[in-house]
Amino acid sequence: MKSGLTIRSDNAAAVLASLKAIASKDVLVGIPEEKSERDDVPFGNAGIGYINENGSPAQNIPARPHLVPGVRSVDEQTLPHLRAAAQAAMSGNTAAAEMELNRAGALAANGVKRYMTITGFTPLADSTINARIARGRTGDKPLIDTGQYRRAITYVVRDKNADS
Repeated sequence: MKSGLTIRSDNAAAVLASLKAIASKDVLVGIPEEKSERDDVPFGNAGIGYINENGSPAQNIPARPHLVPGVRSVDEQTLPHLRAAAQAAMSGNTAAAEMELNRAGALAANGVKRYMTITGFTPLADSTINARIARGRTGDKPLIDTGQYRRAITYVVRDKNADS
């Protein structure tokens, strides 16, 4: 007895390969180490980000979390792209899936930048403001002085457990 099912094309291998490729990817948002160089501090933008995210009691710097909350602030915009990446992978279209991961990453990085701009963080200490003035700066917004750190925030789509 026949089932009535007709297979027109067997796409299983492409679907499995695409699912495997996408499952092995991470979308990371932050400051890549190689783009972290600065002349004004002994460590780069990645170090500045870590200190600002977690604070430094030894340096009297309060935590000003902005990376994780910034990414979460755009969840409603990134989730459809992550969903589309999964659907593309289920269709065997690895290129489209990776394109959607890149779109989600770009939205998340921009979300962090926006979050840094609009959030009312713990105000800067008077000594920090005075140091900025001494360097010719006039702003008093935490996390944003020259804008170099904010501009360094980006995303990468890479293989899980990659060394860089």
